[in-house]
Amino acid sequence: MLVLASSSPRRREILSRFISDFKVVPSNADENCSLSDPMEYAVELACRKAREVYLRTGGTVVGADTVVHLRGKILGKPRSEEEAIEMLELLSGKVHNVTTGYCIVHRGEEHRGAVTTEVKFRELGRDVIHAYVRTGEPMDKAGAYGIQGWGGLLVDRIRGDYYNVVGFPMEIIWKLRELGFNVLPY
Repeated sequence: MLVLASSSPRRREILSRFISDFKVVPSNADENCSLSDPMEYAVELACRKAREVYLRTGGTVVGADTVVHLRGKILGKPRSEEEAIEMLELLSGKVHNVTTGYCIVHRGEEHRGAVTTEVKFRELGRDVIHAYVRTGEPMDKAGAYGIQGWGGLLVDRIRGDYYNVVGFPMEIIWKLRELGFNVLPY
């Protein structure tokens, strides 16, 4: 049995493109983390999520955590519209990174890793930032944007895995294939 330790509809949608038979069990793991390195932070939280769900369900459990970071500073999910505006102003015209840490607990062993994608934002005027924040889309997303929605308009270019920016890199799907899950249509 494959279990996705996430309530993210985006992760569920991406995984369902490759594997139809899986269960979604959101994690109750503590997400307070004092690590400052974005990659270590993302992998640590992914492992906490996967371990917590694995202890409840068994099977093979996939946990993931995505962080947006600029010059080493982690930008989490905004707690207010004002914080979302500040984050978007900070990202405007700059290159930042999106890192997704993952942990797959399979037969009691952890398979972990991280994927980083470089994202360049367009120069954003205050009118664009405020209009985007009014959509409500930034409020549940790391870095205050979602590339798969209206936030895609803010992005000038990416270098790396698009699905990673959404929150579920293809490396996870490939790793599941290596662990014996059929992810191809034949």
